[in-house]
Parts: sequence; structure tokens; C-alpha cells
Amino acid sequence: MVRGSDILIALIIILFPPAGVAILTGCSCDLLIAIGLTILGYLPGHLYGFYILWKKMRAEELYGDHGYVYLGNGEFVPRDELPPQLQQPYYGSTAA
Repeated sequence: MVRGSDILIALIIILFPPAGVAILTGCSCDLLIAIGLTILGYLPGHLYGFYILWKKMRAEELYGDHGYVYLGNGEFVPRDELPPQLQQPYYGSTAA
């Protein structure tokens, strides 16, 4: 189902595709891809922006509002199926 916020983001993508991608994904590699595609041509930037918006709308339909997490590269997963996080090393500590 299309929401009002999706329409607003679509209008932002029409005006400046990297801004819409930044709203959806934050500062990620997807933003750099959108900037690069927009520099190469305005149409490729639009297509990529609408692709990311479509993936978000599809994730909302499948997992519900706020029931998903964005992993990058257009991949949304349900919150309960997050991949395990690796534990950070203990820098400066002597305990194992």
C-alpha cells in the first residue's frame, strides 16, 4: 500500500535522486551509487532511486511497518531474522 511518505519520497527522487536515496538508506554505499549514477545520467539515478523505494515498500508489505531492517544493497530483512553480530575485540584489555 502506498503511503503519503512514499509519495513525498518519490517527489524528492524526481527532483534529486540521491536525496531520496539518502532519506531511505542513510549515508551508505547506496548513496554513493545513486550519486554516481546521477552524474552518469539523470535517468539511471532515477531508476536506482525508484528501485530502492520499491524495495522499501515491498518490505513494508511483507513485514509490516517498522518490522524490517535495511542491510544495504537494497536488502531488507525482518527484525527477527537479523544476522548475528560479531563481537568486537577487547582492545587494550588482557582478559580473554
